[in-house]
Amino acid sequence: MRLILIIVGVLLLLGGGGAGAYFYFSKTAVASSGDDIHKSSEDIASGHGDGHGKASGHYEYVELDPLILPIIDNNGVSQTVSVVIALEVNGSYARSRAETLEPKLKDAFIQDMYGVLNKHAALKGGVLQVGMLKSRLTHVSKKILGEDDVNDVLLQVVQQRPI
Repeated sequence: MRLILIIVGVLLLLGGGGAGAYFYFSKTAVASSGDDIHKSSEDIASGHGDGHGKASGHYEYVELDPLILPIIDNNGVSQTVSVVIALEVNGSYARSRAETLEPKLKDAFIQDMYGVLNKHAALKGGVLQVGMLKSRLTHVSKKILGEDDVNDVLLQVVQQRPI
C-alpha cells in the first residue's frame, strides 16, 4: 500500500511539472509572436515602409544552405571550405525575395568563388581570409537582390578541411 502511494505521488509531481512547463512555454511563444505582428503593423501604419518591408528600418535574416568550395593550388584541390551564410535583408519583402532566389544566389556564390580560393588570393599562412570572402559574397548578394535589399552577409560557420 505504501509503495502505491509513493508511485502515485511521483506521477502527480511529474504531471504537474510537465503541465507547468507546457503552459509556461506556450504562453511565452504566443506572446512573442504577437509582439512581432504588432511591430510590423506599427511600421506600416507609421509610414516606415511600404508594407513590403522596403526601407522599414528593421532587418530580417535568411540562412542559406551550406556551401562547399574547393581550394585549388598547383597540385589540384588541396582542401575544401564549408561556409554557412546568413543574409541580413531589409524587411519581409526582401526576405521572401532572398528565399525565392536562394538557388540563384548559391549559383552566383559558387561561380564567383570557384578557383579564387587559392594560396595567393585568399589564404595567408594556410588560413582563409574571411574578410575577403565576406566582401566578395556581399558584392554578389547585392548584385542579385539589389543594393537596397541586402544590408550585410553574415558568415555563420567557416570550416577548412585538408584533403
